[in-house]
Formats: sequence, structure tokens, C-alpha cells
Amino acid sequence: GEDVKPFTPERAKEIVMSLQRPAVFCNMVGDWPALCWNVKYLSAVLDGKTIQFRLGLKTVDLVPQFETRCSYVEATLEQFLAWSCGQPSCLSGPFSCYDYSKYWAYADYKYIARIFEDKPEMFQDIRWSDFGFSGRSGKESTLWIGSEGANTPCHLDSYGCNLVLQVEGRKRWHLFPPGDTSFLYPTRIPYEESSIFSKVNVANPDLKCFPKFRNSTAHVITLSPGQVLLVPRHWWHYVESIDPITVSINSWIELDADHEARVEEAITRMLVCAIKSAENPSDGDLWLNPTEVEATSHEINLQYLNKAVSAYFKCQKTSASEQAHSSSTGAEQRTGASCKRKKREVGCEQEGCRLLAHEFDFSTSKAEELQEIPFGPHLIQVLPQSQEMGSVGAVAVGSDGRDLLCGNEGEHTGKLHCKGKQLVMSNDCEMPAHQMDSDSSPHTSQTALSTNDLLDCLVNPRVINLVAQLLLERTGV
Repeated sequence: GEDVKPFTPERAKEIVMSLQRPAVFCNMVGDWPALCWNVKYLSAVLDGKTIQFRLGLKTVDLVPQFETRCSYVEATLEQFLAWSCGQPSCLSGPFSCYDYSKYWAYADYKYIARIFEDKPEMFQDIRWSDFGFSGRSGKESTLWIGSEGANTPCHLDSYGCNLVLQVEGRKRWHLFPPGDTSFLYPTRIPYEESSIFSKVNVANPDLKCFPKFRNSTAHVITLSPGQVLLVPRHWWHYVESIDPITVSINSWIELDADHEARVEEAITRMLVCAIKSAENPSDGDLWLNPTEVEATSHEINLQYLNKAVSAYFKCQKTSASEQAHSSSTGAEQRTGASCKRKKREVGCEQEGCRLLAHEFDFSTSKAEELQEIPFGPHLIQVLPQSQEMGSVGAVAVGSDGRDLLCGNEGEHTGKLHCKGKQLVMSNDCEMPAHQMDSDSSPHTSQTALSTNDLLDCLVNPRVINLVAQLLLERTGV
């Protein structure tokens, strides 16, 4: 019957937890009330409530348009709709300084639990239990609303894997496997816990500054309404809104490997804050992402590191104890809070914490693993972009699972919410983003090394991973 989904919750969860490459679920959310969450509907529900929008230029520069280089406004969804439609009413509103033909707007990374705190019944419109995550709803999800061209620079998430539901409009996802990390020139400037940014603008790469990017392999997919994308752990992604208005809902699924990742993030935070705080504030380097409220002190960062290490060993001990009393050999993963940026919340909240023993390497994956995954019309594999398509095409998956060829018809999209103190709150009319470059720009003079040059080496993911292993060995003795 029409109400029968292609995968049971148990099978869907098994796929999410075992599949280590991106894929699109089709025909799994047809009965979700959240599919009605278009901007007009949400505008009526919010009834004049303002939310923050991030604004950036539609022009595609060689330098990524980091969030520190964007402007921010508070507006209602009604005002956003009027602006995106070119209505005269927006000439005096919060978007009045921003020409729609030149700018995009993005209400990104909005916690649904916070936006609809006075309407908790909205949480039940999102049913992640269909994917095997019992009890997970909109309360553990985030909302993304953007105009055509909205984007965030290419990055990977330090924690968890990601399930993304497309509600309105289409988004194009450019994904790169973990094995491509060195080709993407990772940086922690701007610094944000849980996000490692790429120095490369993948929409317009500067191959003179970043020649190794030629070796990267993009997996490109155009996500349509009603489809759910799985972004596995540590896959890089750059997302483009290619329709006039887009709405997405996502939930981060916490993984056991996150315990070690939090140790690495604690080390990174300590190093970045210590070194950048030693710089002269008048230098004007906007190193802290707007999502980070403040640069925490060394004492706070040390507490964070110790809590992360304690949580790691607590879960390791729990895992060893459970294995000694259980005959089960299954490697069932634990799920927890969906907030990707857990910030100093490093306790082990649930039972059954089993740490992953390996980091997935896309280049060495076994063919046998893929043979066990039921790819077909209801689960579409996101394949590497073909050489023939270059950078101007992408595979679009129809709602019935068919592959469609789609041209490159948009600019870019993104992530994040900004609730606390903002480092960049420039609302100057027509402020060109390229005038706000930091010293992390690839065009920085190479005659002298900067603080960021040193940091890029010190907090490189490979270095931090080694330091974390040494620190855990020292602590575990």
C-alpha cells in the first residue's frame, strides 16, 4: 500500500549507521506533516516573530565567503518573502540595504526547539523515528531557510553524521570524502567548535594557491523536496540553494567516535584561543566565528579538556563492562543529542557507549560492504562527479528515485545560527564582502609567516589527532 515505507525503522537505522558514503532516501517521509513547512506556512505560524538572517554577496570570489565576512539582520519571514519577491514593501524594512539581485539571505542553523518553544506541538511534525531513532523529533532538529545563492563555505563536522530533509526548493550538495582532507586545505580560522573549514572556494577554486584541490573527488547531488540525504561522518560538504526559496530540516546523529572527537576539539580550542588571544586586538583579525559567543579563557578550556578526557574513558569502561556481560557481537551504535555543537557538554549520557576503532578511508573501502546496502529506487547512491560533467552539472534525484541531469543554475548555501555577541554586525548598505578579508586569505603575502600560518600547522586535523592519542595514552596509564 501507499503507506508502506521501503525500509523499516530498524533497517533504515542500520543503513544510516553502517553506510560510510552519502546516499539519498526516497519515499520515506511522505506522511510527515513537516513537508508542509514551506516559508508561507512557517510565516503564518511564527506570526511576526523575527529571526536572524545572514547576508552575503552572490558574486563568486576565489576566497570563501566566511561567516565573519557576512552581514546580519533581524527580520520576519513575511519580510524575507517580500524581499525575495521584489515587493516594494521591503524598501523600508531590514533588507532595504540589500539588493536581491546582488545578495542572498540565509536563516541558518535555527534550533526548532528554540524557534517554536511556545508551540511544542510543532516538534511532532518531524518523525525521525521512521529512521529508527525513537523519540527523536523536531525538538532535536534544526531549520534552514534561504534564498537563491545562500551558502556556507565548504567544511566538515567534527561530530556525528547528518540526516537532512528537503522541504521546499532544491539544494545542490557538493560532498568530498574524508580521504580528501589534505586536498581541501583544512583551517580552523575562522574558529568554530565542531567545524573544520576549507580554505578552498569549491565553487570557484584558486588552483594556483591550492593546486592539490585538483586531486579531490566531488560527489554532487541535487536534493529535492521529500528526499532525505545521509551525510556520513567527516564528509566535507558545500551546499547551494538553487531555487528562489529553500527550506531544510536536519538532525545530527551522535556517534560513539564523538567522544574522541571532543578531546580533539578541546585541544584545538585551547590552542586557538591561547595563540589568537595573545595577538594585538587592534590587528582586526576576525578569527572567531559569529556562532562562538566569546573566546573562552585558558582555565575554562582546560576544564573542557579534562571533562572530554574523563567522558572518553568513562564510555570506554562502560563498553568493556558491557562486552564482558554480553554475548552479542553486534556493533550497535549509540545515538544522543542532535546538536552538532555540543560545546562543553561532554558527559556520557546514555548506556552502551562503544567507541569506533577506525576512521573511514573512502579510497580503501571494501566492495563487499556496498553489496550489503539495498541501493535502488528508494536509496540512491551519491556517486563521484564524472569528468565529463566537470563543475557545471549534478545528478538530481526525482521523487520516484530516477536520476535526472540538472545544470548548474544557482550560487551557494550553508549553516549556523548566531545567538550571542556578534563579531561582525556590519549593516552598512552595499558593504562588499571582499573588503572584509582576514589574514587567512590565500592572497596573504608569503614574505612573512602569520599567526594563522602557524595555527594551520598546529591544529591541522592530523596533528591534533596525534596529540589526542598521545594525551589519552598518558592519561590512561
